[in-house]
Amino acid sequence: MKKGWIFLLGLVCATVTSAQAEQVGSVDTVFKLFGPDHKIVVEAFDDPDVKNVTCYISRAKTGGIKGGLGLAEDTADAAISCSQVGPIELSDKIKNGKDKGSVVFQKRTSLVFKKLQVVRFYDAKRNALVYLTYSDKVVDGSPKNALSAVPIIPWSGAR
Repeated sequence: MKKGWIFLLGLVCATVTSAQAEQVGSVDTVFKLFGPDHKIVVEAFDDPDVKNVTCYISRAKTGGIKGGLGLAEDTADAAISCSQVGPIELSDKIKNGKDKGSVVFQKRTSLVFKKLQVVRFYDAKRNALVYLTYSDKVVDGSPKNALSAVPIIPWSGAR
């Protein structure tokens, strides 16, 4: 029982420290007579620990009556693209190699057991940030994932 409370406390702490996403847009994929349509949602979030890196996630969102009530389980499909939007500033924790993969974003994709996560890794040898998105389920996990890398280069401000 004690392990269960520690697990739940860890989930709460991870959720508190991860970034919040804002919806950029969406497209309907399946019409539903009752409740919202199935759709693909595009969301953006800024890395909470690295200044001037923004990631965009596209993910499936289940509609219908269950989806409208928040009871449906979304599929594990997601894609990610991250980019430098200004001069990148790494925290000392990342620079010193003490950050071996941090959850920077989480989104619940079912009522209880499934969530979409983004984990950031720092590749010091190639001077790049690597963002991995995947969906996991407490029961059996999911192999579906996507990856994006942001090279850390001097910012010129021009595109």
